[in-house]
Amino acid sequence: MAAATILAWSGAVGPSQAKTQPVIGEMAPEFELTLVGGDKVRLSELRGQVVVLNFWATWCGPCRTELPTLDNYYAAQQGHGLKIFAITTEGSLPIYRLRNLFAAMHMPAARSIKGDYGALGGVPTNFVIDRAGKLRYAKAGALDLDTLNRVLVPLLREPTPK
Repeated sequence: MAAATILAWSGAVGPSQAKTQPVIGEMAPEFELTLVGGDKVRLSELRGQVVVLNFWATWCGPCRTELPTLDNYYAAQQGHGLKIFAITTEGSLPIYRLRNLFAAMHMPAARSIKGDYGALGGVPTNFVIDRAGKLRYAKAGALDLDTLNRVLVPLLREPTPK
């Protein structure tokens, strides 16, 4: 619940608008995330896991509801091969103002992304990539628990490709 409290007062951080959009059913384009701590993560390093890229903004009401739901879902499912990355958009606050929020979250927070991903006309926007690297979901709008289960449970049940 600390995430919801901090989100209520904070602005937004970090750039991200995709140049071209990935296509559902095709292989997901490579990306490189820069996490809040400075580490880099590439899609190619995540093969075999189900990956969710969540673009959010602190000024976004639906994001304030969705982010704690995603974080709790990630905490429960990460042992089953799920990776969720919260990517801040629409920069307005310095990243240090959000460090308490990021420290309270289970899922990794990213301050930027390189690649053909970004908000699809608004935030929140979510991209879901399966274990084989194929884009399976891309949509603007908050994910609730029912949608998370409908989209992610079948993908988490798929075997890891060899």
